[in-house]
Amino acid sequence: MYLYFVIFIIFGSFFTLNLFIGVIIDNFNQQKSKMGGTDLFMTEEQKKYYNAMKKLGSKKPQKPVPRPENKFQALVFDLVTTQLFDIFIMVLICLNMVTMMVETDEQSQEKEMILYWVNLVFIVVFTTECSLKMIALRQHYFAVGWNIFDFVVVILSIKYFVSPTLFRVIRLARIGRVLRLIRGAKGIRTLLFALMMSLPALFNIGLLLFLIMFIFSIFGMSNFAYVRKETMIDDMFNFETFGNSMICLFMITTSAGWDGLLDPIMNTPPDCDPDVENPGTAVRGDCGSPALGIVFFTTYIIMSFLVVVNMYIAIILENFNVATEESADPLCEDDFEMFYETWEKFDSDASQFIQYSKLSDFCDTLKAPLRIPKPNAIRLIHMDLPLVPGDKIHCLDILLALTAQVLGDSGEMDALKASMEEKFMANNPSKVSYEPISSTLRRKQEEVAATVIQRAYRKRLLKRTVKLASYKYREKTEGRRHQESPPETEGLLCRRIGQLYGGSEDTGEDTPPRVALQSEVLLHAAPPLNTSNVLPAESLRESLV
Repeated sequence: MYLYFVIFIIFGSFFTLNLFIGVIIDNFNQQKSKMGGTDLFMTEEQKKYYNAMKKLGSKKPQKPVPRPENKFQALVFDLVTTQLFDIFIMVLICLNMVTMMVETDEQSQEKEMILYWVNLVFIVVFTTECSLKMIALRQHYFAVGWNIFDFVVVILSIKYFVSPTLFRVIRLARIGRVLRLIRGAKGIRTLLFALMMSLPALFNIGLLLFLIMFIFSIFGMSNFAYVRKETMIDDMFNFETFGNSMICLFMITTSAGWDGLLDPIMNTPPDCDPDVENPGTAVRGDCGSPALGIVFFTTYIIMSFLVVVNMYIAIILENFNVATEESADPLCEDDFEMFYETWEKFDSDASQFIQYSKLSDFCDTLKAPLRIPKPNAIRLIHMDLPLVPGDKIHCLDILLALTAQVLGDSGEMDALKASMEEKFMANNPSKVSYEPISSTLRRKQEEVAATVIQRAYRKRLLKRTVKLASYKYREKTEGRRHQESPPETEGLLCRRIGQLYGGSEDTGEDTPPRVALQSEVLLHAAPPLNTSNVLPAESLRESLV
């Protein structure tokens, strides 16, 4: 006969009831997709790009705490802002938590004294930490919520208003910041990320559950306040007051013990007295209402346990799946945070722009996968980043380009990028003009074009120089002045060559004062001169070009 109950539990509880969970999760995911606007027909690459754009849009540059000018403060600042310092403090918090766990109710005097001194050491260490941070960060210390929390914990530790150990344990929530640096802690970071993403939705579900409990509590007080106290209904668990009703409903939210509350409500005469007087009210009797009780508890169990409570499971599973998928993405939330943390070092004023000359160092300082190690000049040029007046580049342009380097450029996402840029600029206005006047690729093209033009001009100038110098040389040595016309008769080049080879007797030109020709003067392979040929005194020792 026991097989009947075993089979019923397997098919009725393990199978059928879990179908409720499946249906709820499926509908929850569908509604989330509709509300989130996710295109179900996106390819995997498009989804990665879409997710990266969503993460990117939630970040913005922050103005870093300036390093103090005082040498001692600067030394302390360098100490407290290192990751090793944070890890050291986290280890001390864990050790303090261990000392809390070894405390017992009736511990010996020796053990109590040891724990007292250990706790005193922790108080000194954490007070020193707080003092060092206040010295290093100055007024910026109280601009961070965690620092205010640390300060309150230290004050409580010193004054012994309450035991501060429990408050210190809360500081372990900051360990998520340290775990970002530990690549081997990827699984833990995924779980923490799933939990953090679930908290807002879990709060909303909690409000919905409270609303259901509130309605059913009022209904229970109106109909079951004076039922006979037996089974599980007693002085604490009953429907006489709103508080007691909420406790009863919270207890049976997981479907545990609801039959013990229903049993007294099922009482009918002669198991109860319909004429008994209830002190303080005109209501008479302690009988229940079987039909109403069955409908009441059945409806509440279905709404609370089978629907609302299972929505908690749906939310956690969904966010865990999202966290797992995002951890497998080429770019995650931590990568964008690392980008802006590095950006703070190059843009101390949080202007959202850096000089083009700093771009190479900035990209080399980044951590993988956004990092572009040196030599990176060619890759940065081909990224075609917009340049604004002052040879500056905006942080969003750099981040979008680096994202495209990691994920690959998708032409179908240009509209998404444009909307993301518009949203970013609306939320983070800048004093510097964002209108680009050039780009890194165009700047390089202009430099190359200028180099080609200069090279062609110099080549042409060299030919003219050689031709004119040859004519002057033949004129001096062979007397060919009347046999051919000079290639040039005016201009700077003609005057310079004339100064080099002296005046002309036929034209009556005065010969300028001369100095000995020196080897530093270069005339682009001009024919050698006689030793008697000299330069004008006012001539600068420079090339003709």
